[in-house]
Amino acid sequence: MSLLEIRDLHIAIGEKPIVKGLSLTLRGGEVHAIMGPNGAGKSTLSKAIAGHPDYTVTGGDILLDGRSLLDMEPDERARAGIFLAFQYPSEIPGVSLANFLRAAVQARIPEGEELDAVAYYKRLYEKMDHLKIDRKFTSRAINEGFSGGEKKRCEILQMMMLEPEFVLMDETDSGLDIDALRIVAEGINSMRGPNFGALVITHYQRLLDYIVPDYVHVLYDGRIVKSGGKEIALELEAKGYDWVQNELAPAAVA
Repeated sequence: MSLLEIRDLHIAIGEKPIVKGLSLTLRGGEVHAIMGPNGAGKSTLSKAIAGHPDYTVTGGDILLDGRSLLDMEPDERARAGIFLAFQYPSEIPGVSLANFLRAAVQARIPEGEELDAVAYYKRLYEKMDHLKIDRKFTSRAINEGFSGGEKKRCEILQMMMLEPEFVLMDETDSGLDIDALRIVAEGINSMRGPNFGALVITHYQRLLDYIVPDYVHVLYDGRIVKSGGKEIALELEAKGYDWVQNELAPAAVA
C-alpha cells in the first residue's frame, strides 16, 4: 500500500505565499476531498505536488513512499505514480490520443520491456467503451476540438490506462453536465482499491454524491482548518464558506 505524505508544506507563486503550512497523509485505498473558496490554495497544492514549475515549495516536504517528490522532475513524478487531472486540459495538436497513451504506458513499465500492441489496444478500447468515448477519438489530436465533457472523459481514460498510485483531481467536475459527471465518477470509482488513492479538489458537494470520500478537508487561506467526513461537504453546501470564516474569527481574536 502506497503512502503520500504532505508535511508542513509552504508554497509560493513568485513572492506571494499561497499554501502556509499544510499537512496531510493520503494512503492507498483512501479518497480525500479538499474544498475551499477561490484563492484558498486548492489548485496550487495539486500543481505543486505534480511539479509545476510556476509553484515554488518554500518549506516542508512531499513524500511518496518515503521518497521526496521535491527531488523529482514532473515526468519522474508521473512515472512514480502521481497523476494530475487538470481543471482545463490542454490541447496537444499533432499528437493522437492513441499514440500519446501508448508512449505514456510504455514509460511506466520496466525498462527493457516492450508494450504488447494487441493487448494495449484491447485494453484501450475496453476503457473507452466504459467511459462512452467513441473509438474514433484514438486518431484525433489530444483535446483538439473536444467539448469540455470529452476532455474530462479523456483525462479519466488516461488515468485508467496509466493506473497511478495517486490521482490529483483539480476541479475535474468544473463545467460538466450531470451525465458527464456521472461517467467521470464511474471511471474514478472503478479504480478504487488498496493500490489507488485520490485527492479530489472541488467547490461543490455534487461530485461527492458520486465519488464518496473517506475524508473531507476544508482549505482556507492556505491551511486545512477543518477535517471530517462527508457531512462537512453537506454543511458547506448548505451554509457556504462564510461559516468557516466565522468559526475562525474567535480563534484569531483569542
